[in-house]
Amino acid sequence: MKKWLVMLLTVALFMVMAACTANKDAGKDSGGDKGKAVEKVLYLNNGVEPNSFDPSVAFDAVSWNPLNNLMEGLVRLNDKNEPTEAIAEKIDISEDGKEYTFTLRDANWSNGDKVTANDFVYGWKHMLEAKTASPAAFLAYEIVGAEDFNMGKGKFEAVGIKAPNDQTLKVTLKAPTEAFLNIITNPSFFPVNEKNAKTNPKWFAEADTFVGNGPFKLTAWEHDAKMTFEKNDQYWDKDVVKLSKVEWAMVNDTNTEYQMYKSGELDVSSVPSEMAEQLKDDKELSNMDQAGVMFFRFNTDKEPFTNEKVRQAFAMSIDQQQIVDYVTKTGQKAAHGFVSYGFVGPDGKEFREEVGDLITPDTAKAKALLAAGMKEEGWTTLPKITLTYGTSPDNQKIAVAVQDQLKKAIDVDVKLQNVEPMVFMAESKENKYQFFRSSFLNDYADPVNALESFITDSSMNRTNWSNKEFDKLIAGSKNESDAAKRWTMLQDAEKILIEEAPIVPVHFYNQLSLQKPNIKSIVRHPVGYMDLKWADKE
Repeated sequence: MKKWLVMLLTVALFMVMAACTANKDAGKDSGGDKGKAVEKVLYLNNGVEPNSFDPSVAFDAVSWNPLNNLMEGLVRLNDKNEPTEAIAEKIDISEDGKEYTFTLRDANWSNGDKVTANDFVYGWKHMLEAKTASPAAFLAYEIVGAEDFNMGKGKFEAVGIKAPNDQTLKVTLKAPTEAFLNIITNPSFFPVNEKNAKTNPKWFAEADTFVGNGPFKLTAWEHDAKMTFEKNDQYWDKDVVKLSKVEWAMVNDTNTEYQMYKSGELDVSSVPSEMAEQLKDDKELSNMDQAGVMFFRFNTDKEPFTNEKVRQAFAMSIDQQQIVDYVTKTGQKAAHGFVSYGFVGPDGKEFREEVGDLITPDTAKAKALLAAGMKEEGWTTLPKITLTYGTSPDNQKIAVAVQDQLKKAIDVDVKLQNVEPMVFMAESKENKYQFFRSSFLNDYADPVNALESFITDSSMNRTNWSNKEFDKLIAGSKNESDAAKRWTMLQDAEKILIEEAPIVPVHFYNQLSLQKPNIKSIVRHPVGYMDLKWADKE
């Protein structure tokens, strides 16, 4: 009996000692190293697979948000949405506003190589080369010779991008461009490690070959499933990076995402539309404007949208307010123009409010326009209509609503077609669709960025629409030094775009999200990309 009592007391003492040890080690990682902080892992959802991590090709939010945390350009948006020095330690601008001289700081790539001015030259040249077919190339057209080189009409030696030495980059613009520093915060202007890219032209496609220069490094990538980022110990400003790791899921369903958030699998979640009302007072909910618009494009080379009156009839049949109130239900603003809220002109007035509503539902007028358009074309019946969208439950809800609105307003039957997102992106660029869903997020903080997408032959146009007066106004706005006149040009351009209806806007974007209370300092820019550089998990 005494022997068993001694054994029981020994076991009890061992358990007490183990408990004391566990309490003593609370707040440390599982490795048990004395003084080592708990690993801070942020769990996010990217929705779908990034379209590319090649900075010149990535031109969408699902690529930009993660890429913005793996790489860094000359400047970076701060928490006040201002472009501030990043890889550039110093920026000098000539008196005439045309020449920018960037002095680079001592910074490394994630593989330990030095970031040089020539890495910027190499990356920007790659963006502008015609064979790259970068949808972002037009952003660089303010640079001397860039447009000609991109169009195959000039040599790169004539482009105003030079590296006199490893620490200096000189950029020469065609005209003073107030938005230039904002423009080059876009990921398309990130540098590319020339040595790594020449060794492996597909360096951006896998975790084990990816080389970045941002706050985090890509350490694992299971395509179409998940990604892992870890703090980049080579980053020049690594001391401000508090997260140890970011785990990205790829779940393309907001309801599933929300359930993962509730179960603790995610730290941040978007809000399912059917739960927006229920969650509107939730302390973990935030709603921020985002400069961008969800809209539909008409292919003006495909019947019946070759006819302007038919396009106008379809545009006037869509009720934007009904869609945001009863379909999306996540706090967006109805879009009655293409330029979103948030842009204030030289007179201190909001662009969107000053221009006003350019397109509103009008069933009677839509019916009259459709009849007139069909008469002009000699059609007794309308050619078959297919509305195409990238596969997702939210896209489908809007498409079904638009299908119903068109039937009720102008008695048109519309077939719906959903296409896998990567295929949809590729085929929409090839002008394969007749009537299709689209979205635009501002690349920099100026209304011209939204409007210039529709100039003739722009890679971003994707409607085959062309208007000489519109083109003239956009070009003029880029060379006009009188701020008030420039603002008027942009307002007039938007009126032409909406009047001729190669597109119809539906809603402006917002950033409605749920975030756990212990997650701090994730920066979401109204014009820009999610930034985790300063994020923390308490």
